[in-house]
Amino acid sequence: MDKPSLCIFGEVLYDCFPDGRKVLGGAPFNVAWHLQAFGAAPRLVSAVGDDADGEHIRAGMADWGMLTSHLQTDPNHPTGKVQVHLEDGEPSYDIVADSAYDFIRTPDEADTTYALVYHGTLALRQPVSAATLAGIKASEPDLVFLDVNLRAPWWSRDKTVALVTDADWVKLNAHELSLLSGADAATAKPIPELARDFLEHHDLLGLIVTLGSKGALGLMKGSEPVHIAPPPALQVVDTVGAGDAFAAVTILGIVNGWSLDKTLERAQSFASSIVGQRGATEANPKLYAPLVDQWGLID
Repeated sequence: MDKPSLCIFGEVLYDCFPDGRKVLGGAPFNVAWHLQAFGAAPRLVSAVGDDADGEHIRAGMADWGMLTSHLQTDPNHPTGKVQVHLEDGEPSYDIVADSAYDFIRTPDEADTTYALVYHGTLALRQPVSAATLAGIKASEPDLVFLDVNLRAPWWSRDKTVALVTDADWVKLNAHELSLLSGADAATAKPIPELARDFLEHHDLLGLIVTLGSKGALGLMKGSEPVHIAPPPALQVVDTVGAGDAFAAVTILGIVNGWSLDKTLERAQSFASSIVGQRGATEANPKLYAPLVDQWGLID
């Protein structure tokens, strides 16, 4: 049986810390990494610079078995970086502008019809990448999954709302839901009611609202909302990338036809395993193998 064709569009970058430590990430990259481990063979449409960081990313993807044919090398812009600054122990972030992922070009297989296209909001801050994504969506994929990730100053409400309206599934956190719903609605309504109104207003098939330590809320058109919470004894080591882990399994559920409650239960379970370790991804297949078996993802 052929696997659904998945396009993961957006940034791949390094978080750079004051002590010289560098951590590979970017929400689309993390999602694609997890999907590869689950056997979904996604196409990551992104760009890196013609530099050592770009070479390392390409080699890491190849070692993990990921397709690299859609990872472009931009000779004019460096591989993406986020400079992490610590003041009194609190981090702040400088997302470096004019990075390679801001200039993603139309891939050679632009006419491919995808079962699902995943994208976020950060990689659309420049017109080149934004136009490329618009072209991919113009090929009429079966579904568009928007993972909202608002990072000042690289977003505007009007543009983000337009992306929501153009999507079929949307994932965001409670704060982002409030921002995009408008101040009056956000202050007057509880999250479940706000989420239902948001789903209906934008004519979405599905909406996922992550709630931090309280889990997540899922809604689909014409069905009751589903709330899933993490286990009470969950040991949290590092929350970075938990939302990306959740998104990856949600995509698996969508393309494999799982029910919403089963999808959220499995997504929360996997996200809980990610927050129990250091880092947003894991290069050990043993983390994924039992789930591949339990979830029936083996051909």
